[in-house]
Amino acid sequence: MYRRWLDGLKWTDRREEVVYQEYLHHLDEIEGRLKRLEAAIHLEATESERAPVIQALQTLKGVAEVIATSLVAEVGEFRRFRNPKQLMAYAGLVPSEYSSGVSRKQGRITKSGNAHLRRVLGEAAWCYRYKPAIKGKIRKRQEGQSPKVQDIAWRAQDRLHRKYVKMILRGKHHNVAVTSVARELLGFIWAIACEVERQMETSTAV
Repeated sequence: MYRRWLDGLKWTDRREEVVYQEYLHHLDEIEGRLKRLEAAIHLEATESERAPVIQALQTLKGVAEVIATSLVAEVGEFRRFRNPKQLMAYAGLVPSEYSSGVSRKQGRITKSGNAHLRRVLGEAAWCYRYKPAIKGKIRKRQEGQSPKVQDIAWRAQDRLHRKYVKMILRGKHHNVAVTSVARELLGFIWAIACEVERQMETSTAV
């Protein structure tokens, strides 16, 4: 509808028409580039050697194809982290700490890790404001996944939504609550990815 409106605009001044057409051409180039990138991401998500992990991560709310592919691209092998806390530190999502003698105080997240990983996790975490539900696109993304992976994804929905609501009711700022949810979401991501990586290793060995 927006593009039809743009195509219907008329200009009486030739200079305005030239500028407008240049802007429109630039918009077409951007849209074309996005389509090419999305096609390349889809190919990676469905046909690469890491496709099973990318598909399994999409069982999580807020983690569709682009974010799932980004997570796998940034982390690589999830099992190289012995526990989710190591992965959280890698993402820079652990609280900073100030210690003096017997006192110990935690502050804001360190932000010393992978910035792109933090950004996509933050985008996904906003989805947990809403009540847990398995329907629509999430239901479709979960088709064919193992019961264990689906169970982890459901527990993530339930726990992270309750965490968000609890923090907001305690008076925490929305951004603080979302950051906390993003940190725990990464733990569920680690659990699903490691489960699938073990399945992949077993099937390869057989």
